[in-house]
Parts: sequence; structure tokens; C-alpha cells
Amino acid sequence: MTDSPTHRFPDSPMLIQSDNLRDSNRLVHAFSTRQGGVSRAPYATLNLGQSVGDDPEAVQENRWRFFGSFGIQPVQVVRVKQVHGDGVLTVDEALASRRGFPGVLLDEGYAYDALVTNLTDLALVVSTADCLPILVHDPVHRAVAAVHAGWRSTAKRIAARALLAMTAAYGTDPADCRVAIGPGIRGCCYEVGAAVTDAMAGVLPGWGAHAVATRPGHVRLDLAGVNRAVLEGAGVRPDRIADTGLCTACRADVFFSHRAEKPRTGRMMNLILLRAETTGKAPAAPGGMSGKGGDGAPGDQCRAARREG
Repeated sequence: MTDSPTHRFPDSPMLIQSDNLRDSNRLVHAFSTRQGGVSRAPYATLNLGQSVGDDPEAVQENRWRFFGSFGIQPVQVVRVKQVHGDGVLTVDEALASRRGFPGVLLDEGYAYDALVTNLTDLALVVSTADCLPILVHDPVHRAVAAVHAGWRSTAKRIAARALLAMTAAYGTDPADCRVAIGPGIRGCCYEVGAAVTDAMAGVLPGWGAHAVATRPGHVRLDLAGVNRAVLEGAGVRPDRIADTGLCTACRADVFFSHRAEKPRTGRMMNLILLRAETTGKAPAAPGGMSGKGGDGAPGDQCRAARREG
């Protein structure tokens, strides 16, 4: 692979896209970073989370910059309360026609860790600060999913459950899907104990292949590797899964990381949206990075981000 250049533009947030999802002119996606916003430390600068203690006006400006990069309006942003569970919300016409949608989902405490839809011009969004964001596109049935995969949801096979929901609602064949695994904490920085290993062992027999022992009762867990195995086990072709390979804890200058920066840090957002009409090539993220990574190796984004430091 060749290195992908990092482009920076004044007043534009630095975002990340995967080439695995950029081959369609009717699909928009992005993983946010912490760069290009207006928040002050410890939320500097592109914090998109309203519930972490940041100035609400700064967060509003940051969200305008992030979603505005793609012309996405607040009434198009679909979010729910994330609870580290196994729930998948199918966003259908009946739900979208509810009065107050999409804000009503948060107002009424809709609790899910994955969203799926085939409706156009709705941005499915998950929020992260170490957990893995996983974006899925079914180009055959024109459906998408956004998945929030921390260790608890991973142990509950949340990515596979999202695919099952897509199959039930739209006839999706996982073999047709393209998947991008975004920035999250990686095995280099993610040491876990018995609570995590016991949960993995109970439901994922092959999880140990993605763990390295460190000290008694502890391992460094490759959460992205576990999720890749879950996706492949659900029927996604290995060459259609792209992993950015970016570690939020290693690169706290580029990403927010709860583990590296606790107790207070910001939140990233990750989106996927189907365009209603073909308007040419899908827009690239302003100030963004892009890469393939579809062969299982870290995407070109990883090298681009490390060059920046």
C-alpha cells in the first residue's frame, strides 16, 4: 500500500474515512477525531459529547463543523442512548414518521448499541472514546449500520446482531457487505482482567487468539481482532473488512481516549448515511485521511496519522 497524505484545511475538522466505503457515490461516512474544533482542555478541541462537562456552546459549534462538513442537518442525525448491550434498532418509516424524530429517541431513552436503516438522508451515529465504531454498507439492498462495540457489546456479538437485523429487515447477505472498523483502543494499550476475559470466553471460543498474556490474570486484548472474527463468523468476506488500525490511547493527540485521559475527556462521533440521489463521487472528509486496509492490515490512515506527530 502507498501512504495516504493527510490534508488540513483552516476551520475544518480532521476526519477519517475508509476507502472500503468510499467506492459508492451514494454513501457518506466519517470517523471524527479531536482536531479542528473550539473546545478547551481537557476537551480540546473537537469534542462532540454534550454530557462530559464541556461548554454546550462549544459542543454545538463542533457538531456544526463535523456534520456540516457533509451538509448534514440536526434533523438528519439519528442517535440513541448507548448502554454496552446487544440491542439493535431498526430505523424504519414508522419510527422516522414519529413526531419529534430523531430527537425523540434520546428524549425517550431509546437504549441500543447498533442502528440499521435503508432510509436515505439519515445519518446513523455512534459515539466513542475508546470503544470501536463499526460501519457497515450493504450495496446490494442499499442498507447501512452503525455499531458501538466496547468489550461488553463485543462479547454479546453486537456486530453480528446488526447483520442479522439487516438480513431480517432488508434481505442483506453479509457476504455482500463492506465494513470499516474505526479508531479505538488497541491491543497495545488495552490490558484487561478477569471480568473481560471471562465474558469473552463464555461466548466467543476463539477469543484467545486475539489476546496476549501480560501479568497474572491479565491480557492485552485486540478488540478489533475479536470483532473481525465476529464479522467473518457472521458471513462477511475477510477482504471486505477494512480496519483503520488506529489506537485512540496511543494517539491521544488525535483522538479522545477514556483510558488514557480519564477522568475527563471528550467524545468522537462516527456516521454513515445513504444519499437519496446520485450527485457524483461521494464527498471526501475535509481535513481528512483515507486508506484501504481491506486485506486485514492497518489502513493507510494509520501511517498518515503517525507521520503527523
